[in-house]
Amino acid sequence: MKRAMYLREKLLAQAGISEEELQEWERIKLVKPDGATEDKFLFYTKETLDKILHIKSLLRVGYQLDHISKIIKKVGLPRGQETKGKPARLHEYLTVGGLAERVGISPRAVKHWEDKGIIEPDMRSEGGFRLYSETFVHLCQLIRDLQLFGYSLGEIKTISVQFRDFLAISSDISTYSAEENVRKLNDMTKKIKDLQDKMKLFKVGIERWENLLKKKKKEISGLKSLNIKHQAKKEQKKDA
Repeated sequence: MKRAMYLREKLLAQAGISEEELQEWERIKLVKPDGATEDKFLFYTKETLDKILHIKSLLRVGYQLDHISKIIKKVGLPRGQETKGKPARLHEYLTVGGLAERVGISPRAVKHWEDKGIIEPDMRSEGGFRLYSETFVHLCQLIRDLQLFGYSLGEIKTISVQFRDFLAISSDISTYSAEENVRKLNDMTKKIKDLQDKMKLFKVGIERWENLLKKKKKEISGLKSLNIKHQAKKEQKKDA
């Protein structure tokens, strides 16, 4: 599921605080960015926005920043506002352009795959700014491979949906009913078998072409040498 994400300017507007206030809260480590893109754009999650709003409410009732810091360190945030899991590391996420560069494709291809429902960003801002985790580098490489193997985008989307189902079932076996799990897992097994069979054909074909190209490269090299000798003989006859 995609998480809401705010760039710094949007966070300030949503929280109703100034840049100076945010800088001060970051300086005393009340809040911090949840991550950054490869080109150093800081971003914040909905959980951090909720934390900032909670700090504002404490300030309104008369608490000082040092007291708020102690409260948060001692008892944390109210239930339901605590950030789940580990905070994102800086530079962990990639923009569309950064992802495209890492994979060796165009940003247009990334956006097209997203439009087709093949991939979904980990985070998205209200303005459409999208961020992808490192795992998408490998995923997009696999998508590109499937295109080279002759798979249509429709077929690739089917595989992508099955992969998401696999992750969902792996995370929580009760995501679907037992009967639905059986059907989905059987479909996954069949798709893997189909892909394996196709890979065998590709391996045979690749080996055939490798042998052919190796042979033709050698023959072409021989023809180049023969042509040089032929040209030399013609020059000798001219000089004679």
